[in-house]
Amino acid sequence: MIDIPPVWLVGFLIAAWVVGQAAPIDAGWLIEWIGRALVLLGFVITVLAILEFRRARTTVIPRETPSAIVTSGIFGLSRNPIYLADAVILTGFSLWWQAALALPLVPVFMWLIQTGFIRQEEAGLFAEFPSEANTYFSNVRRWI
Repeated sequence: MIDIPPVWLVGFLIAAWVVGQAAPIDAGWLIEWIGRALVLLGFVITVLAILEFRRARTTVIPRETPSAIVTSGIFGLSRNPIYLADAVILTGFSLWWQAALALPLVPVFMWLIQTGFIRQEEAGLFAEFPSEANTYFSNVRRWI
């Protein structure tokens, strides 16, 4: 239960906050507001994705067996909008907290999510819905 993406996001957010406390870089109020906007955007993307999961009546929980492949709404832009939203939220908080030195954590987080979760989830989708998954994977990019 600990090895779920939200826990990883919280861990990376704590690391970004610590970096911001230890070595703040005041890039100005505009960068802080861009960070806040990115955090808000990330939460909006997450809500949109969860609504699509609910409409499809399938699980939003990683490593559970899906009952449908979701391709509508925000999933037409990204195969992994919640993980994309997590990366946007991490970027946003790093800017908001004046933790620019923490920005390299974003690609590390994305790599971890891709290797630890996305590849397994995509393999599961392909196993459950081979034809639909193949078409979807060839038409929609993993991140954006």
